[in-house]
Amino acid sequence: MAVIDLTHGAALLLRWAGTDPVAERTARARVAGALRTGAQPPPPAPGPLRGAVVTTAARALDDLAAAPVRQVPANGPRPVVLLLPGQGAQYNGMATGLYRDEPVFRAAVDAALAEWGAEGEAIRADWLGTGAGPGIPIDDAPRAQPLLFAVDHGLGRLLLSWGITPDEALGHSAGEVVAATLAGVFTVPDAVALVRGRVHASARIPPGGMLAVAAAVDELRPYLTGQVAVAAVNAGRRTVLAGPSAELAAVAARLARDGMALRPVPATSPFHSPAMQPAVRAAESAFRARPRPPRFPVRSGYTRQLLTPAEAASARFWARQLADTVHFGPALTSLLDGGDRLLIECGPGRDLSALAFQQHAVRAGKSAVLSMLPGGRSDRAAVLEVAAALWREGHDLVPDGPMACR
Repeated sequence: MAVIDLTHGAALLLRWAGTDPVAERTARARVAGALRTGAQPPPPAPGPLRGAVVTTAARALDDLAAAPVRQVPANGPRPVVLLLPGQGAQYNGMATGLYRDEPVFRAAVDAALAEWGAEGEAIRADWLGTGAGPGIPIDDAPRAQPLLFAVDHGLGRLLLSWGITPDEALGHSAGEVVAATLAGVFTVPDAVALVRGRVHASARIPPGGMLAVAAAVDELRPYLTGQVAVAAVNAGRRTVLAGPSAELAAVAARLARDGMALRPVPATSPFHSPAMQPAVRAAESAFRARPRPPRFPVRSGYTRQLLTPAEAASARFWARQLADTVHFGPALTSLLDGGDRLLIECGPGRDLSALAFQQHAVRAGKSAVLSMLPGGRSDRAAVLEVAAALWREGHDLVPDGPMACR
């Protein structure tokens, strides 16, 4: 196990626990004593009174002293659910700091991109800023989809490496393939082949786009003309439209004139609209995966139900997702109806976290949501905050994790 380096400003995680207040204070004092001598803090013994803090060497003792503790509920911690984002979550430089700092994440990303061959090498160089060329625009599907799969999968593998077994996984759009892969339904090679088939099929579709509108589906029906359709139902008044460029621009102009709040979604293809039907047929013929039983349940954002063995093995099921409407909001509602959950967004940004906050169970504090890469701080600090929250919640982390810190 690596010794914590107290000589630089990198984020580090400190955690401790006790069976009662006296034991908790004693455990906290042991951590403080190790910090004063530069030694590795002792491994925390599980207990119902738990504390954790993400800090730096310069602030460690002060932050440790001020950190609150949490009582683990008698009935145990809330089960963990993974949320995997899809197209639109990507941004330049996402997770590059984590790629540099975290071997588990880096290995998972490298394994996924390696399946793309020379194309994957170019995507990685472009992503890390080490390529010589001008790069591929990040919102284009040939760039966004492989990289989002690699980053989402890498974050999920990192979380699983901490000893966390999810109760369920739910992906948004392309994130559903990642959810199935993390659950063991697909191997990484099979998943990448599936993504590749969908990306190459989509590349033949004329340019289009996607538009997020702050309105309910019924309010938007009068605006749906031609091949413009409802692409995603994310919450009560969070709907995404998609369609060919000219048709979508005309709809956007009408919506704006009528005072609707809208914004473009980072995409250059009309995903989840009838314009994608030719790509569905091509992607279906390219499907070669051999699905296996999941290690934990996967909820489909298209059917709102748990993924069935027949669906997992169906080329049509995975191909038609290019044109089908995503029902992420209703799927998440169905998931939360099953009990309180700790939702963790395993992907860049906070798009799915923001949608989760639209759910009554989250607003009421019964369920909670965490983001692994919310932005605004270092990648390392962000993922360690998730680890800290999991520990305080009552989930036991493996001794060497996360990120070889106590």
